[in-house]
Amino acid sequence: MLAFLGGTGPEGKGLALRLAMAGESVIIGSRDAGRAQEAADELLALAPGKAISGAVNEAAAAQADVVFLTMPYNGMSPTIAGVSGALAGKTLVTVIAPMRFERGVGAIAEEVPAGSAAQEAQAAAPDSRVVAAFQNVSAEELLKPDVTLDEDVVICADDAEAKQTVIDLTRKIPNLRPVDAGALYNAKYVEQITPLLVNINRIHRAHSGVRITGV
Repeated sequence: MLAFLGGTGPEGKGLALRLAMAGESVIIGSRDAGRAQEAADELLALAPGKAISGAVNEAAAAQADVVFLTMPYNGMSPTIAGVSGALAGKTLVTVIAPMRFERGVGAIAEEVPAGSAAQEAQAAAPDSRVVAAFQNVSAEELLKPDVTLDEDVVICADDAEAKQTVIDLTRKIPNLRPVDAGALYNAKYVEQITPLLVNINRIHRAHSGVRITGV
């Protein structure tokens, strides 16, 4: 079972949709059970018959083997604190890219005292195995079941087993290629690519992704 905390937003719904389409059982988590079920129903309309449900964040985390953090950065720490009892020993995947928007400039990467959102998540959930992945994949494209995602997913983690779990999940989504980018420390570089992509997409009216060549 995969849980997507803060999963009522586009990134959480998009990843949940694609992995449900690949045969995984997914649960959308939210602070509000009604919103969680509403999001699950939206996805079931796109992927009828798939194993998609909704629940409050703590219940979603308790049921899952792998937990995804898909909320905006400013909601990450409170969410982890609220479900901490359900995270011990689990793989915790952060797709969060801290950024803000400034008029006339566009998306700007936020500085994180811990180095990255992923490192902050690991400090907040020391008994979990944190993996950073999917930060650079377009939520809008994820939510279109007929769109082919032809790009790489850069994956960082300190725990080899947890990293392999996320690599295997990535391979279940057609045409996404996982790229092992080493330790969790490197997540800060991956997170900071996301605001750059947002700005490129705005300029070119596109949905660009990342492709690592030569590996």
